[in-house]
Amino acid sequence: MLEQRIKAELREWSRHALEKPSPFFKGLPACPYAKTAWDADRVGFVFKTETDNLSLYQTIAGFSDRFDLIMVVDLVYEPDPERFSDFIDSVNEAIADGIFGQRDVWVMGFHPEDDPSDLLDDGSFSPMVNQKYAIIFVQRLSSLQEKADLLKPQGYYNDAFEVPENRDLYRKREQMYRRLKHGNEAA
Repeated sequence: MLEQRIKAELREWSRHALEKPSPFFKGLPACPYAKTAWDADRVGFVFKTETDNLSLYQTIAGFSDRFDLIMVVDLVYEPDPERFSDFIDSVNEAIADGIFGQRDVWVMGFHPEDDPSDLLDDGSFSPMVNQKYAIIFVQRLSSLQEKADLLKPQGYYNDAFEVPENRDLYRKREQMYRRLKHGNEAA
């Protein structure tokens, strides 16, 4: 029951925050590919209910192109947002080092104690679930970066890059992509 309510909440949040045209993204939605992925049933879910990270690691190791995105809904998340963020960074490094067998995967995290992003949500979204949870977004790195490379020349990221954390995240992802494609981050 809780899992179904969380899925419904995330679908509504996507409609509310990711799929509408936004002045911050040159009139494009915050995620121009979200609606298509949802409509094509290419968004998957894994519910992490244990304190270990086995379900996340299995999702990464077994990621297939059946999905554009898998949301690992973490119901027993690390309570400290900074440690959670550091963990996400370390998982991306482990992926790049081949720890999970495949390197063409990227993870991003949302922690319930993160500061809200004005770029995504104006604060008007009403949660449908009382339970707090973190989300780890698992995607194909090459697909994500190649789509970002198409959007960047259009000025899509100009406002987002005003926030140093956004610029740094993009740079990290771009470096991991170069490392995947060329064996190093400088290529």
